[in-house]
Amino acid sequence: MNIIGKVCVIGAGRWGKNHIRTLYELGELGGVVDSNTKALNEIKEIYPTIPLFSNVSEAIKLKKFTGYIISTPANTHHDIAIEVMQYGNHVLVEKPVALTINEVKNLKYFANNANVNLMAGHVLLFHPAIRKIKEMISNNIIGDLQYIYSNRLNLGTVRKEENVFWSLAPHDISIFQYFTESKPLKITSTGGVFLQKNIHDTTLTILEYKQNIKGHIFVSWLHPFKEHRLVVMGSKGMISFEDSNDSKPLKFYSKGYKINDKIPEKNDGPVEIIEYENLEPLKEELKYFIDHLDGKPLSLANADNAIEVVEILTNASESLNKGVIIE
Repeated sequence: MNIIGKVCVIGAGRWGKNHIRTLYELGELGGVVDSNTKALNEIKEIYPTIPLFSNVSEAIKLKKFTGYIISTPANTHHDIAIEVMQYGNHVLVEKPVALTINEVKNLKYFANNANVNLMAGHVLLFHPAIRKIKEMISNNIIGDLQYIYSNRLNLGTVRKEENVFWSLAPHDISIFQYFTESKPLKITSTGGVFLQKNIHDTTLTILEYKQNIKGHIFVSWLHPFKEHRLVVMGSKGMISFEDSNDSKPLKFYSKGYKINDKIPEKNDGPVEIIEYENLEPLKEELKYFIDHLDGKPLSLANADNAIEVVEILTNASESLNKGVIIE
């Protein structure tokens, strides 16, 4: 069997196919695992030279792969990741990394003991526009960070094993953590259940951070049109990013309010289009994963980041289900 790449993809579903395509373009696709024969046949038609496996153990036995990407349903992530890591392999696990805090902490424990990297599939941390916004925050372009909001809406894929918040909001939570570099002090979440019992289809979550920074995340897979909008407000300016717009504009607004003799005065300045690199986030994420297959510690999307995100998901879910504020 001719193994070309170092990375094996587990799961050839909708998002798994994107991993497969991108790794192939990078020359790092080594194999694909899926228990679905039809899915494997589809992959074989497109990539006839890539080795295919019907289960994870078959791929591991070859001892040819250094890294694995797990792109299977979220409720399978923990057990598959353990199986992969116990043989000394680095792993990138799609979001959410696990469905409980205990599971994701256990994954970190296993990764540390096996001396391997556990990376979370927080792909938007590798989006050049998000990196640019972080740079602008760090360089005090917008002044003191005050408020962040993110809308992630679509008539999209409805999950059975997780609600819409667990399915979509990990992207936004990872961005909020990246920008604030802190954990929320309070979380309040509300939403609606319409399609399946006890599975929320739309949620609005409010996060309160130290230094009076506020944020909200609105996610829904029951929306008439696609909208991925991120707004960041500061004391000296505001930023908006429209990821669902074809041109994906990143804008800086030199506007807001300043206090003059205790009275808010509007400062209505110009709007500037901010240029950023035209790079594919998934490709950048996978290049980062591949670059760390030698065991270098991860500074982005690492196990600690994964734990933070799952903790926030869990606390928001408790607020959502009990109707209480989580502190």
